[in-house]
Amino acid sequence: MKLGILLPTREAVMSGRPEAAPLLELAERAEAAGFDSLWVGDSIVARPRFEPLNFLAAVAARTRRVTLGTAVLLPALRHPLVLAHVVATLDRLAEGRLVLGVGIATDNPSVRNEFGAVGAPFSQRVGRCLETLRICRLLWGPERASFKGRYWTLEDVELLPKPARPGGPPIWMGGSGETALRSAGMLFDGWFPISPTAEDFRKGWERVQADARAAGRDAAAITPALYATIRLDANVDAARQIMRRFIEDYYMVPYERIAARQGCYAGSLEGCVEWLAGFRGAGARHVVLRFAGSDHLAQLDCAASGLLPRLGGGA
Repeated sequence: MKLGILLPTREAVMSGRPEAAPLLELAERAEAAGFDSLWVGDSIVARPRFEPLNFLAAVAARTRRVTLGTAVLLPALRHPLVLAHVVATLDRLAEGRLVLGVGIATDNPSVRNEFGAVGAPFSQRVGRCLETLRICRLLWGPERASFKGRYWTLEDVELLPKPARPGGPPIWMGGSGETALRSAGMLFDGWFPISPTAEDFRKGWERVQADARAAGRDAAAITPALYATIRLDANVDAARQIMRRFIEDYYMVPYERIAARQGCYAGSLEGCVEWLAGFRGAGARHVVLRFAGSDHLAQLDCAASGLLPRLGGGA
């Protein structure tokens, strides 16, 4: 199982210290420690943070080996031609190391306002997401592109340069809703949920594989990934307090509401190994870890020494 790290671009803004240098240093340290991938989240105004594709360009220049990804980008907020161009350039800078994690968007007031702010009707988020990704793949192909869809029309457009990887970077669909599961199985290269339990992950992954087979695809070619939040501390009570405070500050809702639908672990290193091993047994092959709290370097070092050797991650 590969292990990646979410860079805390949102937390930097929340803390009032939005300096890029510490985040880039964290990225370098994660690569040196042996983690397999580095990820950044996406939001324009709902949960402000660094713009992910620009930020990953800087990370690409400071790293050489790790996969770089978005966890997750909302394509419906962007014009498909502009998105395809930025992603192609980023994949060139990363020399083919990019994975585009994407999502449809959760339904809450701040996200609805975000869609309104960019002029994208929230009710169209599913169709706009899928059509945008279809256009991106078309533009990343070898031919000039023409397209007439429900939302966008292109006439004889050629996008250059193409991504470093032929056909563009792999696309992982986030989420566990009906549309996310179906599209991950039928259309995309990975499934990237926030499953709260290993059993939930297993059920979702079985559905994704079934949809892939129904579409005539090789289910083994789809990457089953997981986004999870952890807090490592031998003092379990202290770990749980930090986790609760982090989640409630981040989402502005009670912890229990988030923990019911999102994978969160707070406790000892041994317990975390067991918890993640459960997801590995359920099929997960790539796990992206978000650290709860502000001491990201300490959490990274603990995870590097205790999780990487025992869960099969690392280079």
